[in-house]
Amino acid sequence: MQENCVFCQIVAGKSSAEIVYQDDEITAFWDQHPAAPIHILLVPNKHISSVNEVEAEDAALLGRLMLKAREIAEEQGVRDTGYRLLVNVGEGGGQSVFHLHLHLFAGEHLLKIHS
Repeated sequence: MQENCVFCQIVAGKSSAEIVYQDDEITAFWDQHPAAPIHILLVPNKHISSVNEVEAEDAALLGRLMLKAREIAEEQGVRDTGYRLLVNVGEGGGQSVFHLHLHLFAGEHLLKIHS
């Protein structure tokens, strides 16, 4: 855990968040500044700054993040209607919190946004 990382603090229960799911490897919680009707963040509990810092040993963890995102999408009722997964990498890629995280977006307005 890095003391100055807000996502590490959420994982450790030292900062508040509306947790959707948590186990020993992954924490998922509602984004405090949502950009969609459904906007959930999934983070590895292990501090990894960004995709650029991922090691080969993290492959299974990243796979679990994707599977958990699909499961949460199903729980939210959007698995079949569609959702978007996004990972920002680096400041120039839109990353503002430097703890690897996966955004799960869903809602009607996504149909109007082009990738």
